[in-house]
Amino acid sequence: MKKITVIVLMLFTALNYAQGIELNGTISAQGNQIKNLQDPTEAQDAVTLSVLLEKISELQSQISPLQATSGSGTVTDIDGNSYTYLTYGNQVWTVENAEMVTYRDGTGIPQVTEATAWAALTTGAWCYYSNNETKGKLYNWYAVMGIHDNVESTPNKEFAPEGWHVPSNSEWTALENHLIANGYNYDQSATENKIGKAMASTTGWYSSTNTGAVGNDQSLNNSSGFNAFPEGSRYSSGSFGDGGYNAVFWSSNESSANNAWYSDLTNEESNLSSDDYFKQDGFSVRFVRD
Repeated sequence: MKKITVIVLMLFTALNYAQGIELNGTISAQGNQIKNLQDPTEAQDAVTLSVLLEKISELQSQISPLQATSGSGTVTDIDGNSYTYLTYGNQVWTVENAEMVTYRDGTGIPQVTEATAWAALTTGAWCYYSNNETKGKLYNWYAVMGIHDNVESTPNKEFAPEGWHVPSNSEWTALENHLIANGYNYDQSATENKIGKAMASTTGWYSSTNTGAVGNDQSLNNSSGFNAFPEGSRYSSGSFGDGGYNAVFWSSNESSANNAWYSDLTNEESNLSSDDYFKQDGFSVRFVRD
């Protein structure tokens, strides 16, 4: 899977380069002057155009099957945000964090900035980390579950795009087991949970000297392509923290009336961990295909 993903990206780059050549004007291609590809007036220009179009066709024919084999592509939410996805064993995961501010049926998800108001919530809401628009979006668990009002008889909304859902705790465990079994531990072992570096982004983490930790030599991170960035959290009190230290993701499972399960990576650790915390907390969200 690692090799296929790299090949797909290389082919996309080459295709985009070829398609980006202007069809009207004088362009230098490897030292050869191409005066007008749209209406070639010289034999060498016509030949060059023919070769380029043939190469583009060949690249496209290679991209399609490789993309299908690798299970990579994009899905778009109701707000028009596009998310890259990759296949891990029998699962297909988005490898970018949720960004929508609207449930699947068009109902808006409120943005709540004030700390006291956030702490009192029992319905869905989102915020930017530290209320900073340059940061990622965080959601409380009520938003993840589509709980948009306090009327028990009202059906919950759908949070994820059509054909997708917020992963359960068991689906997070399945991803963990797949990565361990397929050599993504930092020491290439196939036992224990040491997959943190393989899942973490290559930037954004506070540094660590711990062997195999996410924050230790970040250039070696993200071999799985999961690209977990340390957006941090919003606590149930409404305050913010852990930016640069943690990437925390909700699951769809509650552990009690007040708590729900999450999975997270930490800069000082080498593993993906799981625990439960207050439903009022604000965490990042990923999607799994139905």
